[in-house]
Order: sequence, then structure tokens, then C-alpha cells
Amino acid sequence: MKSWFSKPMLPLLAATFVLVSPALAGNATKDEAVAMVKSAVTFIKAEGAEKAYPEISNKTGKFVKDDLYVVVYQLDGKVLAHGANQKFVGKDLIDAQDVDGKLYVKERVELAAKQPSFWQDYKFVNPVTKKVEPKQMYCEKLENTAVCAGIYKL
Repeated sequence: MKSWFSKPMLPLLAATFVLVSPALAGNATKDEAVAMVKSAVTFIKAEGAEKAYPEISNKTGKFVKDDLYVVVYQLDGKVLAHGANQKFVGKDLIDAQDVDGKLYVKERVELAAKQPSFWQDYKFVNPVTKKVEPKQMYCEKLENTAVCAGIYKL
């Protein structure tokens, strides 16, 4: 009996691992970020902030998947929920800067005050790799908040 795992198959097998490795590393897509934000907005509207924010901040909850998580900001920069780091909840991050000095929270809440949804570029620590990486954040305005989720760019 001849095995399917033969020398001619090795390049194909290697290529398969290369193609699927980003998915294995937990790199979310733009579509997944948009879907998660929309789901969080629906959840907040249905359940109210008192119930929704603790679920959004739950690292093992439905709003955290690998390197994708939801963050909710009040439009003054205060963090109301954070799926990757509960220590940020309740903190005013309006003056937070990325490694390039970009005031990313200030810019984010200013954008949310002007438009119903948007994408924003900045750099942030990836919770999976623990490295500072380029990130794109998708946000939707909900009353006086910005509900956001981001992807790390490869």
C-alpha cells in the first residue's frame, strides 16, 4: 500500500502550512472585527451597559477571540469595557499614545463624535504575540460611546 505522504507531496504540504499559519496564530480579519463590533452594539442595546460591559471585559467571553476583542470608550476617553485588559476599565486614556506618539484614543473619540463608523490606524501590543504591532481599529458610535475591535496587520 502506497502512502499519500510521498516526497512529491511535501512541497504541497509545506505550502498548506504556510497558507494556514496566520489563521492558526489567531490573526483576525477586517470582516471579523466589523462583525464583532456589530454583535457587541446589538448586545449593549439589548442587555444594557450594566450587563453588557462586564461580558465585553470577560477575557473568556463571547467578545474575545484570540487577538480580537472589543473595547468601549466613553467619548471623553474613559474606558467602559476592555476585552484584553480589565485594568483599563474606568481609566481615562484620552492622553494615551502609541509608540510613535500618536494620541490614538483622543483621535478615536474625536472620530466617533463626527461619524457613525470608521477605521483607525495605530500601533498596539498584540495580546497573542506580546509585541507592538501595527493595528487597525474599527469603531461604531453608540450614543456617547465608541464600540471598537481591531486587527493586527501582518
